[in-house]
Amino acid sequence: MKLLLDTHIWLWSLAEPARLSRQVRRELKDAGNELWLSPVSTWEALLLHAKGRIRLHGDIRDWVANATMHMREAPLTHEIVVAAQGLPLQNPDPADRFLAATAELLGLTLVTADQRLLGLGKIATLANR
Repeated sequence: MKLLLDTHIWLWSLAEPARLSRQVRRELKDAGNELWLSPVSTWEALLLHAKGRIRLHGDIRDWVANATMHMREAPLTHEIVVAAQGLPLQNPDPADRFLAATAELLGLTLVTADQRLLGLGKIATLANR
């Protein structure tokens, strides 16, 4: 399975794995699965760090390199941005839109605990429950 991690799932997997469900932990550890991360999630993590909501230790470039080393980088393309605008989401958060559109267009399963993103049309999701 090709899994696109929502930002909170990625951060929890690094710092608070107990917040992940048994099924999500199992899927993230399964060597047969590909783990994908959007640069949008890196951007969100850096914003959270700048606001003091999370703490990233050491040099930021090194932290990002280490935190993403085992993941495939999902592109943020013009096609994804256009698709994001057309999603039936009440949520105005552009990051959620970009992640959902990325999953849809690249055929990835979005791993999330965000109820607004679960069961979103034809986008495959794996719920952290």
